[in-house]
Amino acid sequence: MSHHLDSPLARQDSRLDLTDQFVFRGESGTVFVMNVNSSAYGDDGRPGFHPEGRYEIKIHLDGSPVENLTYRLTFADMDPNGEQTVTLHALTGPDAADDSATGDLLAEGQTGSTISGADRIRLWAGKAADPFYIDLKQLDAIDAAVKNGAKLDLSGWQANKAKNSFANSTIHSMVIEIPDGDARLGRDRDICVWSTTKLATDSGGWQQINREGHPMVWPIFRPVDSDWASDANAGRPDTDVIIDAEQIAQLIAGVVAANGTAEDPAAYGRAVAERLLPDVLPYRLGTMASFGFLGFNGRTLADNAPETMFSLALNRATTSGLAAEQFADTRSDRFPYVVAAT
Repeated sequence: MSHHLDSPLARQDSRLDLTDQFVFRGESGTVFVMNVNSSAYGDDGRPGFHPEGRYEIKIHLDGSPVENLTYRLTFADMDPNGEQTVTLHALTGPDAADDSATGDLLAEGQTGSTISGADRIRLWAGKAADPFYIDLKQLDAIDAAVKNGAKLDLSGWQANKAKNSFANSTIHSMVIEIPDGDARLGRDRDICVWSTTKLATDSGGWQQINREGHPMVWPIFRPVDSDWASDANAGRPDTDVIIDAEQIAQLIAGVVAANGTAEDPAAYGRAVAERLLPDVLPYRLGTMASFGFLGFNGRTLADNAPETMFSLALNRATTSGLAAEQFADTRSDRFPYVVAAT
């Protein structure tokens, strides 16, 4: 899983459980996708988006250590037809990190419909097919090797028999397309992106529930029920290097040493930690996105993130046994790029 069910706090309410984020070039500009609320919760899941929550896509412009542009989405209570009013605001400069700031209204409309906003911005939010694919049997084996610094044992899994553990599952997706040359986002520049869910507190503030930058960081490197994972979900990217770098480097060094895939395991571990932290997804505006072993430049709905991250963790080519073509029905080349589900 990329970030599905990876926080004890988020598992208290499926609507705040962040499953994935994607950044790529669309039909008319840059697309940001934030997915939450997986049907993998089963009967414990809650419908729709949380009306007392916030869903924020945070952007670091031109190497800034903190966000200086935030797209904030909020939702009203569900109506009798199961739809919700969604509102999109943009917060810039210091306001981008300020929970008390309100920002500028960009778009407002109903879930399940394409919403045209200010300056040709497009917005869509609703229930959709989950485009993420992974075989959790393989993940369990790799997790065990990383956690224990042990030789990888895939005797219980075969690539030619791999099955997508999220087949036929759904998520609730938020899709924003910002046109080229937008006054806030700009063009031909480097950005870094992370997403977060927040919940209003009784004291009037906001509690961060989940965050994600790179896919697969939590399931591979941050054990779900550990204090480390909980602290990381409540934290921010600008503290990641100080808090997480040494532990991630040690985990990587241990597993590559056990599997004999690095001449200098400690050096390789440090290199991976430097690549992953701070935990933000880099992207060059206007370019074709690709999340691969050789480099990260955004992430498309088709990218095989597990295969990339498994290969990085083990320092050897590692197939997931699954291919994007098998799940083409979960994505589209046209806005909103995700496929609506009932």
